[in-house]
Amino acid sequence: MPQPKTESLQTGAHEEFTTPRMIRIPAGSFLMGSDAGQDNERPVHRVWVHTFEMAACQVTNAEYGQFISATGHRKPVHWDDSNFSDPLQPVVAPSWFDAVEFCEWLSRMTQQHFRLPTEAEWEYAARGGLEQESFPWGDEPPESLASYAARWKTGPEPVGRAETNGYGLCDIGANVHEWCADWFDADYYRVSPERNPQGPAGQVDNAPAGAKFTAPARRASRGGSWRHFTKVSRCAARSSIPPEFQYADYGFRVACDVCDSP
Repeated sequence: MPQPKTESLQTGAHEEFTTPRMIRIPAGSFLMGSDAGQDNERPVHRVWVHTFEMAACQVTNAEYGQFISATGHRKPVHWDDSNFSDPLQPVVAPSWFDAVEFCEWLSRMTQQHFRLPTEAEWEYAARGGLEQESFPWGDEPPESLASYAARWKTGPEPVGRAETNGYGLCDIGANVHEWCADWFDADYYRVSPERNPQGPAGQVDNAPAGAKFTAPARRASRGGSWRHFTKVSRCAARSSIPPEFQYADYGFRVACDVCDSP
């Protein structure tokens, strides 16, 4: 398995920072969705995803703080709350727009194309090479995880300390809900393309012929969070909120394009 890579760069103020650790996710196809889940997870359909990179961990307060210092971007609403301010905790309560601006800043700094993952990329990566199993580790219930009942009392855990999946992604499906790039539509799977689906267009003016959508007003998100009783979500479980919302159980993980992607 390729090892996560790090890279130290200089900000405009000559302060060194380290880019998120990235893992290459190989191109391939998988069965997306679940017949045992919510209606919006059906029909199960095969999807092909190109090679891309996914951050090993969710974006941390330390990483997001570099972005704030370099750009003067607004602080998240819980930035000074002791339950959420550990540098190694995932940043909480960025809006979708904030997450996109972080990706754009990181892209400018690195001359690479950082972005939010699509729903298809997120689910493919979360499965870690397993086909149609419920969780990133298999079909065993979350309660089978070490110290499960004692975790996530008042906020997310520091990243990188929990279980990893088959691709080496940590906390995938847990800790905080993760923003995805896509607009959300519950019926999108009926018309989703087979290769690299990007979700419905914002005003659905580019939807396939015959598709009947209402204009999306919510952005997709994936994974469970520290706040919920069932803290780790199934790989196929879908969720969404309006992109301007800032919730203490929402964060994000970055993806990056690969130049030699097929």
